[in-house]
Amino acid sequence: MALLAMIAMAAPAPAQEQAVVSTRVIYPGETITMDALDEIVLRRPPRGNTAIARMLEDIDGKVARRTLLPGRLIPVSYVREPYLVENGSPVTVLFTEGALTISIRAVPLQAGAAGDMIRLRNADSGRTFTGMVMADGTVKVGTI
Repeated sequence: MALLAMIAMAAPAPAQEQAVVSTRVIYPGETITMDALDEIVLRRPPRGNTAIARMLEDIDGKVARRTLLPGRLIPVSYVREPYLVENGSPVTVLFTEGALTISIRAVPLQAGAAGDMIRLRNADSGRTFTGMVMADGTVKVGTI
């Protein structure tokens, strides 16, 4: 009997999953900071197949899409990357073909993060077109 107890104690413990919860209410549109987050150890795996934030780095600096309540698991779909281009704020649009680069100013008709396709309006002609938001906050059109 004592031998069984020793064997059970010597066996490795099952790996514990970690998750991230908020420590206070975070409202939609608010940038998430490390001081508003905490890591916890899950007692049992979450139900369903919803992807949840597992590490603080997964959501630090992102923006809440929905209200995040304290102590609740944070689904990955409840956060987004911060917008680099805001609706109505003029941006530089670049078209590059070989050595030729053309740049214009345009007004975004929607906000977008890096990699998002957004609609814009040419400030001079009024025509609308689409482009991809780049990491530096410019928008690229043409072959992407």
